[in-house]
Amino acid sequence: MSNPVTCQPAAGSYGTNVQTGEWSTGLCSCCSDLLVCAVGFFCPIALGCYTANKYGENACLACVPGGMAAMRTHMRLTYGIQGTICNDALMTCCCGVFETCRMAREIRIRNGEA
Repeated sequence: MSNPVTCQPAAGSYGTNVQTGEWSTGLCSCCSDLLVCAVGFFCPIALGCYTANKYGENACLACVPGGMAAMRTHMRLTYGIQGTICNDALMTCCCGVFETCRMAREIRIRNGEA
């Protein structure tokens, strides 16, 4: 006979790498990773596809309307970064290339590549 469950998972936890805090770099910190900055400037769609792929999503997510906003939301929740879904949508819509660069830098930093 199996033992009864005596401890339920904590509410509000999400993903496996939950941390509290902010993004590792600022929105306009492109100079902190020149490779990401260059790719983002010359071909932002390629950077979006790279970012989605490195995050474990289908690379085509960057080409789907709202795909980057959805990935930013998921990334923010997984890494425990403060924010809202509305903010995610606004940041990816109004600051697209800068936000895609920041997301790429975040993944590279957390994967130990930068």
